Formats: sequence, structure tokens, C-alpha cells
Amino acid sequence: MTKKISILVVDDESSVRDSLYNWFIEDDFEVACAEDAKTALQMLESEEFDIILSDIKMPGMDGLEMLKRIKNLKKDAIVIMMTAFATVETAVQALKEGAFDYVTKPFDPDDLTHLIRNASRQISLMDENEKLKEKVISLENVEDLIGESEGMQKVLREIANVSQSSASVIINGESGTGKELVARAIHANSARRFFPLVSVHCGALSESLLESELFGHEKGAFTGAIYSRKGRFEMADNGTIFLDEIATISPKMQVELLRVLETRSFVRVGGNKEIKSDFRVICATNRDLKAMVDGGTFREDLYYRLNVVQINVPPLRERAGDIPLLAEYFIKKYCTSMNRPMMTIEPAAIRRLEEFPFPGNIRELENMIERAIVVGNGKKITLKDLPIEKTGVSYNVESLDDVEKQHISFILNKYNWNISSAAKALKVDRVTLYNKIRKYNLKQT
Repeated sequence: MTKKISILVVDDESSVRDSLYNWFIEDDFEVACAEDAKTALQMLESEEFDIILSDIKMPGMDGLEMLKRIKNLKKDAIVIMMTAFATVETAVQALKEGAFDYVTKPFDPDDLTHLIRNASRQISLMDENEKLKEKVISLENVEDLIGESEGMQKVLREIANVSQSSASVIINGESGTGKELVARAIHANSARRFFPLVSVHCGALSESLLESELFGHEKGAFTGAIYSRKGRFEMADNGTIFLDEIATISPKMQVELLRVLETRSFVRVGGNKEIKSDFRVICATNRDLKAMVDGGTFREDLYYRLNVVQINVPPLRERAGDIPLLAEYFIKKYCTSMNRPMMTIEPAAIRRLEEFPFPGNIRELENMIERAIVVGNGKKITLKDLPIEKTGVSYNVESLDDVEKQHISFILNKYNWNISSAAKALKVDRVTLYNKIRKYNLKQT
């Protein structure tokens, strides 16, 4: 149902107010009246009106002064001035002060109706622009979050909603589902988007390294601290800090993190100066934090401090209908980056991908497509290019660790074991990559 346009008529003459009231009511507008500028301003403090139709010459405060005050309250207010003393100067002054237009007394009914309709169209246009703006904002920087499934559409709606606040967020999901992409989308659509998004991979760092990474350290705080260094919380001032694998942090770090979240302040390792920081925190985990709380391995007070909003990212096996879109996206991505002619994928290959459970989720699908482009004939990805047996088992894959090991090995070999290039491709830091190499005992061949 279309909302009725509301009009406030301001005039010291009761006959004018009555005639305009009846006139507009017959045209299906909502109408209210005020006998002077002071009354009108009081009404505007508690009510919203789409159009204000006001006389210029009134006892006490005149219409031009009222116009100035209305524009200070609401810059885009639509105000139409009425006058029986029309001069070029009066009209110009009214327009300079921000009036939408003016009309002279006595009114020509057709002229006034035309003017009100023009103002109504302006209001509709402003409303439409606001709606379009909101739509753009809700879709900004989510191009990597591909999917038409209900599960992914729900995630996108939740991103749009939560982006409008600074509430703490926990993103739940299996490894490889795109939790960091969700965090980046939330930040990019928030009021903090002009400030840094700082990411910390908690699972890749020891307790002491994580403490230094989060809070920073002073020169001489420990062996090797040859200079002072800002921590990630300090870097995230006015922005967002993303704590990946939050479930892995030690009990001591849980206490430290809780204190920082409560006070928004911290001290660098080896320092004594309290540092304030205004940040938003977004966490990600592939574990059940509530179960960890019940089991006594994760602090209940920290959990509730972090768990203001939850977003659950569905695994790929629960949204197999998105696989064709994702495959097409990755084909374009890697054909472009490898400077290859654009490839297609045969229907049989798509069907096999849709049947596969993908324990490594989107990361595993991306790895498969990249490999298929490398080993394929350069025209079309076929069934034989995919590392999936008819049983639906991916080569050498029995666990998520197997998927990760396989992918890291593939990337390392692709970049000839150039650690910096491989870390960049994997979107991790060099320390994390070295830790993974040691974990899986990977060797250059």
C-alpha cells in the first residue's frame, strides 16, 4: 500500500487554512494545520511531514525565518512558500533559503495542484534513491560470496543487517567455507569501512607470540625485541579486528581478551602505558564454542561478550546448487590470472562436482578447478581433469587436514617453494605457512 503524502499548512488566516485543508483532504492527502510559525516548529519536533506549505507574512516569526529553522532541522525538507506580496526579491530570497517553490495568493487551483504533485514526485524520487542506496550498500564488497541458495542468501541478509551496528560477531563454519570473506564484507559495509580491518590467525601463533601480536611490545621487552611495535588492537583503532580460530586461544589469553573487550584498553608487552582503542571485534571458528563453554575449556563470560550476533556459514555440501556458479567464478579467476583462454566445464563434470561432499568446502573446489585448468587441454574442463573417483572420493583426501596439506603442497610447488609468493597466494603470513610446512612435514622435491 502506497504511503499517503502528508502536508502541514501554516497560515495565520483561518479561512485559508480551512480551504486548503478541505482541498487537500479531497485529493487524498494527510493534512494538518498551524496558525503561526512557532506552532508549526513545535509540531515538526514531534511529527514528520512530507510537504510544508507556509505563508511568508505572518505575525511574530515570518515564513522566511521559519524556513531557515526548518532547513537547519532537516536539510532536504520540502517547503513551499505562499505570499500575497509576491515580488521578485521575495521569491528569490525564499528560493535562496532552500524553498522548493513559491505560489501567490489568490491561488489558481490548477497551479497549486501541479506544484504539490511536483513536490510529491520529488519525495518519491528521494525515497527511491534511499532504497537504491541501501541496496548498493547491502551488496557492496560481497562479490566473492557467491551463491543463490537460501543458505547463502540468508548469510548475505545477515551481513547487511549486522553491518549497520558495531556489535561483536561470531562467524561459525567449517574450514574453507569463506568465514573471512564474511568478516571482510561486514567491515566493508559498516561505518568503520574507511579504517583498517586487521586480521589475526590465532591458531597459528603460540601464546607468547599471540600476546605480542595482539597488544604490541616495547623495545627490549624480550630477546629480539629491538624496537617497539604496535599490536593489532592498536592498529584496529576506529576499525575492525578479525580474530580467526578464536577457539584455539589459551585460558590466559582468554582472560586478557576479556579485559580488553570490557575496557577497550591494554598495555604493550614490556610497557606500562595504557593504550585506548575503539575497535569492533569479529571472530570466526570451526568449533562449537558453546560446547567448549559447557566443557570448561572456553570462558563463559568471554563467550557471551563475543556472541552478540552469530552468523552460520553453510558447508558446500548443503548448497550444492551453488557449485556451477562457483566453478564458473573460479574458471574466470584462474584463466585470467594464468593468462589462459577462457575455458568452459562440461555438464558431466558439473554433475560429478555436485555429487561430491567436499570436506574441504569452497577451498577444495577452488583447488580442484585451479588444478583442472593447469592439467586440462585449455578449452574445456572434463570429467577426467577432476581429481574425483567414481566413488566420490577425492584423491588422497580422508580428512580436512589432508585437504589442507594437499592444497599447501600444490601451491608451494606452483610457486617453486617461494615462501613469500606462496603465503600471499594462500592468504596467510609467512610464519603461518612455515608452521604448516612443519606440521605436515612438507619437503621440496
